Amino acid sequence: MWALLLLGPLALGLSLEGDAQTPIAYDDGGSTGGEDGDDCTPGPQPRSFPGQPCANDSNTLELPVSSRALLLGWVPTRLVPTLYGLALAVGLPTNGLALWVLATRVPRLPSTVLLMNLAAADLLLVLALPPRVAYHLRGQRWPFGEAACRLDTAALYGHMYGSVLLLAAVSLDRYLAVVHPLRARALRGLPLAVRLCVAAWLLAAALALPLALQQQTFRLSHSDHVLCHDVLPIGTQASYWQPAFICLAVLGCFLPLLAMLLSYGATLRTLAAGGQRYGHPLRLTALVLASAVIFFTPSNVLLLLHYSNPGPDAWGELYAAYVPSLALSTLNSCVDPFIYYYVSAEFRGKVREGLFCRAPGAATASRGGGSPGNGTRSSSLV
Repeated sequence: MWALLLLGPLALGLSLEGDAQTPIAYDDGGSTGGEDGDDCTPGPQPRSFPGQPCANDSNTLELPVSSRALLLGWVPTRLVPTLYGLALAVGLPTNGLALWVLATRVPRLPSTVLLMNLAAADLLLVLALPPRVAYHLRGQRWPFGEAACRLDTAALYGHMYGSVLLLAAVSLDRYLAVVHPLRARALRGLPLAVRLCVAAWLLAAALALPLALQQQTFRLSHSDHVLCHDVLPIGTQASYWQPAFICLAVLGCFLPLLAMLLSYGATLRTLAAGGQRYGHPLRLTALVLASAVIFFTPSNVLLLLHYSNPGPDAWGELYAAYVPSLALSTLNSCVDPFIYYYVSAEFRGKVREGLFCRAPGAATASRGGGSPGNGTRSSSLV
C-alpha cells in the first residue's frame, strides 16, 4: 500500500519573530566565512532546526554551528542507525513469519484479521528502514533522490502511526470480547474487523500524505551533505510542517493511546475480577498497554513540545532527544510479534508446523479446531 521507503525528521521547528540568532558559515573542516556559489544571507533564526535559505540557491540551507554539531554528531550517525538496524533485524523475520502463519494456518476470525493487518503494518515499517540506515551511516548524505526521500518519509510515518491505530482497533476488539461477551456475539464479527482495518489504513494514509507533497532534500551549505527531511526551510515550518505534525501526533498517537487506555483499563478490571485463573491474560494485557505507552509517548510528546515551546533555546535539547526517541518508536515493531503472537504456545506450534511442513497433531487440532473462542486464542491475547 505504501512505497517501501523511510522515515522522517530530525528537525522540526516553530518560527519566532524577533529571535535574532545569527548563523555562521561553517564547513566540515571547521572554517568560517563565505564561499563561491554558497552565498548565504544571515537572517532571523527561530528555534528548532529550520534552515536559512541561501540567497542564490533555494536548495541550499545554512545552519548555525551548534545546529550542525547536533545534526552531524554521533547520535544521528551512530546511535540512530543502530536502533533502526535492530528494528530491521528483529522485526523483519518475526513479523514476516507471523503474517504468513496468520494468513495460512489460523482460522479467519475477527481477531485474526486485525492481527494480520497489525503484522503487515509492522512489516512494512521495518522494510522502510534500510534507506534510512544507509543515510545515517553515510554521515547524513541522502543518495536516493528527492522522490525517494518523500516516499520514504511518508512510508515510515504512515506505517508507524498505522500500527498505533491498529493497536487501538485490537484493544477495542479485546474490550468487546472480555467486557461485553454477550454483546460481542452480535457486534464482534468480520465486518467490524474489516471496517476498523480500513479506517486505520485510510487515516494513516491521510496523515502521512502531507509528507509526500513537499520538497525535503536540501544541501547543507559549505558541505557535500544532502539532507533528507532533517533540515527544512524556515518559511514552511510554521505554515506547513507545524499543522502536519501536530495532526500526526494528536490523531495518530494520542487519541489511539487514549482509546487503548480506556479499552484495556476496562479489560484489566474485568480480568482482575475473574480471580487468579485470569492471571496470565491480566499480565499480558498490562504488558501490551505499557509497551505502547513506552514506545510511542516520548517521541510524540517531544514532537508537540517542539512546536509549542516558545523558549528560544528549547529546540536544541528537544532535537537531541527527539532523534533517538523516534528511532526507539520503531522498536515497537519488534515487540508486537512477541506479545501478540509468539506468546501463545498454540501459535508457536503452528509456526513449527509451517516451518517443518508437519501436519497438525491431535493436540493442536483439538485446541484449534474447537469453538471460535479457542480459535481466537491461538493468535490472541485473551
